[in-house]
Amino acid sequence: MSLFDSLLFQDAIKQLEDASKIMGLDPNVAERLKYPKRALQVSVPIRLDDGTVKTFTGYRVQHNLSLGPGKGGIRYHPGVDLSETAGLAMLMTFKCALVGLPYGGAKGGICVDPTQLSRQELQALTRRYATEINMIIGPHIDIPAPDIGTDGQTMAWFMDTYSQIKGYTDQAVVTGKPIDLGGSLGRAESTGKGVAFCVNFAAEKIGMTINQNTTVAIHGFGKVAIPAANDLRAQGAKIVAVSDVSGGVYDPNGLDIEKCEKWVKENRVLKGMPGTKHITNDELFALNVDVLIPAAIDGVITKENAHVVKAKIIAEGANGPLTKEAIDIVTAKGAFLIPDILCNSGGVIVSYFEWVQGLQSLFWDLDEVNSKLHSIMKAAFENVYQTSKEFNCNMKSAALVSAIRRLEKAMKMRGLWPS
Repeated sequence: MSLFDSLLFQDAIKQLEDASKIMGLDPNVAERLKYPKRALQVSVPIRLDDGTVKTFTGYRVQHNLSLGPGKGGIRYHPGVDLSETAGLAMLMTFKCALVGLPYGGAKGGICVDPTQLSRQELQALTRRYATEINMIIGPHIDIPAPDIGTDGQTMAWFMDTYSQIKGYTDQAVVTGKPIDLGGSLGRAESTGKGVAFCVNFAAEKIGMTINQNTTVAIHGFGKVAIPAANDLRAQGAKIVAVSDVSGGVYDPNGLDIEKCEKWVKENRVLKGMPGTKHITNDELFALNVDVLIPAAIDGVITKENAHVVKAKIIAEGANGPLTKEAIDIVTAKGAFLIPDILCNSGGVIVSYFEWVQGLQSLFWDLDEVNSKLHSIMKAAFENVYQTSKEFNCNMKSAALVSAIRRLEKAMKMRGLWPS
């Protein structure tokens, strides 16, 4: 597959082109943003537990570094390829620019099914991959983080390998680490907490108060959905539905999220949870609720089902859960859409905090982390909202325009070398 083949990369280019038309982007800047700065493909051979050697393919793509070092996750998934990785790196460029972080966009991954490897094999895979890409990563070059199929333990192995190569411990080379290895308090729940913050910001704009009369449906029940549900429930909101691969569970009086978590821990899926009604994911989207949070996978609300959505606020907790056609339909009906690169940016913001704390060897308490997260997300939300008014466009387009504006300024000030 070439750099330009994946639907995700093509969609990222389309988003860039659409925003360029709205804002009148300098075509020379647009031309540069269409291509990644650097794309590395590596072979990752490891010895399996049975003694045989198997070679996997890994990638690290740095899209644009005008604002600072690269930032983006490492994904272990059978669908990882160069083009998808490049598209995700481009979207990370936009996300970091939007929320004002001193980062460029990057992404990495290995084409592998991590569920088929033992712990020792995963450690070998991570350490070999870190070795193969170590020349283009570092705390002032490119800072990886967890993504699909990776976690804090993966980052611990990665950090240790990089440190062994350099000859000294460098905690700031990755984020998303365990707390005991320089991780940040609040990092695990930061994406979901950011979603909850954005729901409150949007509610304020439409004259809604999040309280016991507010109903919320969440598509998903994972690392983003659960913290968002807990935060909104703490404000009094009724979480009437959540879902996973088995479908959804519904209770008009509000679900007990802790009981849902316990049920999933014991039974692996939500289906069959006592005291709830089983619904399909499509039925969840059609619920008459105040807030809908698609927080699982991309492309779940399309032109085929967008017309059934009744929510006043739609918060894109996942990446790209609404297609472009769906966004046009729901916004025409009056829904307030919070776009993904704003709504789910809490994770990269607290990753930035972790990086700063690691560089300083000075760590913050949870209240300070959450306070700073709220401040940054509030400023970014207001920027996007005002941009939507300035250009008379929806919040999705406004978020991209806001991000690309910042990139354009930085790229023009730095210039093109050699000129």
